[in-house]
Amino acid sequence: MEFLPISWRLQGKQALLIGGGEVALRKGRLLHRAGSAITVVAPEVCDELRQIAVDSHGAVLEKAFEVADLDGKSLVICATDDSALNARAAEQAGRKGLPVNVVDNPSLGDFIFPAIVDRSPVLISISSSGASPVLARKLRSQLESSLPARWGRLADLMARFRQPLKDKLDNVGARRLFWEQTLDGPLVEKVLAGKDSEAETMLEAAIEAADAEQLSRGEVYLVGAGPGDPDLLTFRALRLLQKADVVLYDRLVGKGIVDLARRDAEMVYVGKARDKHALPQDNINELLVHYAKQGKKVCRLKGGDPFIFGRGGEEIDLIVQEGIDFQVVPGITAASGCAAYGGIPLTHRDHAQSVRFVTGHRKDGTVTLDWEHLVSESETVVFYMGLVGLRQICDQLMAHGRKGDTPIALISRGTTNLQEVITGTLDNLPDQVEGREIHAPTLIIVGSVVSLHPKFGWFR
Repeated sequence: MEFLPISWRLQGKQALLIGGGEVALRKGRLLHRAGSAITVVAPEVCDELRQIAVDSHGAVLEKAFEVADLDGKSLVICATDDSALNARAAEQAGRKGLPVNVVDNPSLGDFIFPAIVDRSPVLISISSSGASPVLARKLRSQLESSLPARWGRLADLMARFRQPLKDKLDNVGARRLFWEQTLDGPLVEKVLAGKDSEAETMLEAAIEAADAEQLSRGEVYLVGAGPGDPDLLTFRALRLLQKADVVLYDRLVGKGIVDLARRDAEMVYVGKARDKHALPQDNINELLVHYAKQGKKVCRLKGGDPFIFGRGGEEIDLIVQEGIDFQVVPGITAASGCAAYGGIPLTHRDHAQSVRFVTGHRKDGTVTLDWEHLVSESETVVFYMGLVGLRQICDQLMAHGRKGDTPIALISRGTTNLQEVITGTLDNLPDQVEGREIHAPTLIIVGSVVSLHPKFGWFR
């Protein structure tokens, strides 16, 4: 992150705007809306910018910039078409410790102006860190068209009732949950429809009925994070992840997904690799109960789907015994996600009429499977966690009747930008990967559908 987004209160602060043309005018409009007193310095100043400076209780100095113009200012904006002047003014402002913006040259300044969606008091800023202002403006236009103008009225209504709610509920966590539940209810539609008085009555009644004990009751969310690509999260998964006070996440959950959690949430890594566990499974189960009994909303974030080789059933078992509320959010399991991104349909009328998911790593560390039922040529077999046992899997399938030229694919870090698909046959893939550095997580797909990968592979 090259720039830290902040909201800066400028009411009454003195801003120096160097430049008097169209570019300076755009910055002057924003500064004026934010309540800053603007001093404009330039040999020529356009009429609208001149009026803005006067209206802001600032000044217009029709002359060349001088170092003395920086005195008493809180921020500086260099908005001339003279790049040398902009650079010189920025350097002198920096010597005085003043934050400075150089239009169209963010590398010379300390801050940049984002594109803004204004639903005051709600403001949304969009920045490309100076890389592409056009892209930021395009994103703003998309948000402008999807956010009703009355969102600001909703924020004003909530602000008026913050103190009454605080008087009713002294627990900050309970108040946060109250607002989250309220925003998921009919109050929002009342405000957006212009029915302010009805919305106010509804909010008063909700505060009167608010129950701190019920709001503070702990709950566990068992959430499937999918195979890696953050775009494959479900809406419900994202909503509960951002609602959680505590997030327990494992090794298969990508950083891009973990970063979507609330900034103030407690993040607990409980990842497991082969024979190397950050926490044993029993400890994870107990930890979920521990946090929930403290009244916290706990998100157990698991790669793929929690009920497909994700030990979700083991974790929920203790939660049920303890009488703790819980929800289960399915995720896109690795088989369907990685196969889709690898261009390998798991079923196809010309290749496979069924698909079977099996684990290549048993609880006792062996690869003991019902091999004789895994050799049908009309069925695709997907092995989870089978990298270490790849050679044994191939040998056993051939020993029980699968042909040596049966196509097989090994997919590493599927659905991410680091995805790698290695294809071969049962009799040669183990030799292909021998000695190669293969990164987990991996998935193995066996069946003639793998032969479609060269034609259907779309994700690079």
